[in-house]
Amino acid sequence: MVGVFSRFSNFIKTKMSAFLDQAEDPGQTLDYSYQKQLEQLQNLRKSIVDVTMNEKRLELQQAQINARVDKLDQQARSALAKGDEDLAREALTRKQDLQGQVTTFDQQIEQLKAQQQKFVEMQDRLSTRVEAFRTQKEMVKAQYGAAQAQVKIQEAATGISEEMSDVNLAVQRAQDRVLQMQARADALDELTASGALPEIGAPGDDIDRKLAALSSGDAVDAELATLKAQMQLPAGSASSQQAQLPAGGSAPAATTDTPDSTDTTSS
Repeated sequence: MVGVFSRFSNFIKTKMSAFLDQAEDPGQTLDYSYQKQLEQLQNLRKSIVDVTMNEKRLELQQAQINARVDKLDQQARSALAKGDEDLAREALTRKQDLQGQVTTFDQQIEQLKAQQQKFVEMQDRLSTRVEAFRTQKEMVKAQYGAAQAQVKIQEAATGISEEMSDVNLAVQRAQDRVLQMQARADALDELTASGALPEIGAPGDDIDRKLAALSSGDAVDAELATLKAQMQLPAGSASSQQAQLPAGGSAPAATTDTPDSTDTTSS
């Protein structure tokens, strides 16, 4: 079980690493590193300013103490000139205490100066390094941009890019669809021509037309027989009656006049 989880963990790490490699932009990474170096340089300059300020503050304090030392020296001289040896001794005692503080200030000021000098040298080295990194960064970004453009052009030319793959797939689907529709149309034409699929609204074959004509003739004969029966005509007078019919005239009127004329002659 532990081995399974270990392999699964390695698989996840591998996939994440591959995903990060694809998503990582070297230009952005270099810009970020350059920004961090600039921040370090800025912090170093701020430290130099802080050290210099502390140095100047100690120098001001030392100047004040030196002024007091000079004043105590003058006071000791004045007291001794007036014959007050004790007062002169007290002034000289305070003077020595202050001179000890001046020595301490000198040591601290020297330490700050040494630290300041160290920071200045670090600043010079870091500035040189940052400038060199900036030049290298711009060069790498330019090379990466040119390589990226070249890869895109080659992918577009060879059709292996993601965009071109989608386009090629769409074109292939369209071509397959056209071929499918053409094959279907050809199959329908062939089936229709062979009679397997009758056309909508198209007349039937010769047999169907002959059967339709016979059915139509039978209907006409039946209707004619019915009409004769209604008019009380002999079955054999169909042709003569049909011959006496004027074009566009009415048959009932001609038939009615004939019996009347016959009766009149007989009488």
